[in-house]
Amino acid sequence: MPIRPENLHRYPRDWNEISVRIRFERAGGRCECTGQCGLTHPGGRCPAVHEQIHPDTGSVVGLTTAHLNHTPEDVRDENLLAACQLCHLRIDHGHHRITRSITLAARAAAAGQLGFLTEADLERIEPPTPPRPSTPRTARPALQLSFTDQEAP
Repeated sequence: MPIRPENLHRYPRDWNEISVRIRFERAGGRCECTGQCGLTHPGGRCPAVHEQIHPDTGSVVGLTTAHLNHTPEDVRDENLLAACQLCHLRIDHGHHRITRSITLAARAAAAGQLGFLTEADLERIEPPTPPRPSTPRTARPALQLSFTDQEAP
């Protein structure tokens, strides 16, 4: 996940080295999520591997480093998790929802509107579980049609 410019000062100078160590040395290039994202993974651990096709989304995995407590200054190993995009977004879902609500309320207040959010509006709600494909995704050859002179329409 890209770091927003306004949050860059919150990360240590050696963040890139820390992130590489977590993702590739500790995790071996595989997502470390064992359910922190709210999903039940086959075998207990997410099967997503860096730069390979994700078994659930069908997209190429870009392994990220997630802060479990959403605090970039806290770079203790137990607070960091190598995560595929799906798991990372699900781990951060509640945090993103709250910060988005606060941002929208601040924009509205700056425009002179009264706020109407309650504490219940800011509670964490888990995103829906995506469906798992029934068969593994594989590249399919392009459909090729050929006509003989007798079969041509």
